[in-house]
Amino acid sequence: MLKRIAVKDIKLGMFICEFCGSWMEHPFWKTRFLLEDEKDLRAILASGIKELWIDASQGLDVSTDITGKTEAEVEHETDALLLEAEQPGNSERVALDDEIKSAARLCNRAKETVIEMFSDVRMGKAIEVAKARELVDEISSSVLRQPHALISLARLKSVDEYTFLHSVAVCALMIALARQLNLDEDAVRDAGMAGLLHDIGKVGIPLKVLNKPGKLTDEEFAIVKSHPELGAKILIENYQVPPMVLDVCLHHHEKVDGTGYPFGLKGDTISLFAKMGAVCDVYDAITSNRPYKKGWSPADSIRKMAEWSKGHFDEAVFQAFVKTVGIYPTGSLVRLESGRLAVVIEQNDASLLLPKVKIFFSAKTKMPIIQEVLDLAKLQGKDKIIGRESPDDWGFKNLDLLWSGMA
Repeated sequence: MLKRIAVKDIKLGMFICEFCGSWMEHPFWKTRFLLEDEKDLRAILASGIKELWIDASQGLDVSTDITGKTEAEVEHETDALLLEAEQPGNSERVALDDEIKSAARLCNRAKETVIEMFSDVRMGKAIEVAKARELVDEISSSVLRQPHALISLARLKSVDEYTFLHSVAVCALMIALARQLNLDEDAVRDAGMAGLLHDIGKVGIPLKVLNKPGKLTDEEFAIVKSHPELGAKILIENYQVPPMVLDVCLHHHEKVDGTGYPFGLKGDTISLFAKMGAVCDVYDAITSNRPYKKGWSPADSIRKMAEWSKGHFDEAVFQAFVKTVGIYPTGSLVRLESGRLAVVIEQNDASLLLPKVKIFFSAKTKMPIIQEVLDLAKLQGKDKIIGRESPDDWGFKNLDLLWSGMA
């Protein structure tokens, strides 16, 4: 039986199924294992993780005086939290198909610009702030026309591209989130710059540590966690960088409950922009493939973030983020009430539960069907999403081709 318990209640002999937090927050390569090593127990207790899942059928259970939450209870809580974001929007945007090709070209140009920028910093050169601002303005224009095009394309990064396209993706997410929060355009631009430069400190992390395909040692984990302060030192030397950009670089791994790093800031001592950076950084990280872990699907990622959100993210910022990317973000595989499988291709401002989808497979016959785009908002309840599906479970290798045509 699966149970979600507080980290303080774990003990040797329990079978751990999953940590409730991003894999950036703990040094473990695998998340399913029997806890037998005292050193591993100490590492878990010392991490920023507050809760985890155990399987009582494969290891020890919690004692009778300790309460844990069942899968059904957690599912109910998560549904309720995500549905809080379900309210009409009023933005006008172009169709995804109209923006996808120009967004793809921009994505490639942006990657080259970021590679050059990181390379310059490694060699001790100053960041070309004017060039970075020009890129942010281009990304901002694309996001204004259709936010899900560039955001979703940047997710389709290879392991080798991660560091660079992660910066592009977080830039786009920060811009879209800033507009969702109704910030003025100067603040939107600065939010984009903060997203672009938030991980600049990773130029100081040895690649063999940054891209290690296995469990990090305590020393290696400490090195990785030094990147916010390394980045801040780099940005301090660039007087043209707004203070808010420095703030996000330094504090995007802080959590509202004080368990983040590097300073353990809590609540309102963390700025709005750093809180935004925390959400955007985690979402792109967990949806991306890494050397040591395959990324989660967009829909699974937003649900897992909802599970951890209390204490991890600012509540208002996280709700705005859900409105930004959707309950079923673009690229999600979903099952419809009719028994058909579909990929989400575009969000609907009127309802997060009724996106446009492309049907392509029958779950009943387990056979492909004629592809068709359905606007669920116009079907008047004749068909609807009843759940998320895993592409791996169905053996779908090129799902992203269905919504983007660019993968």
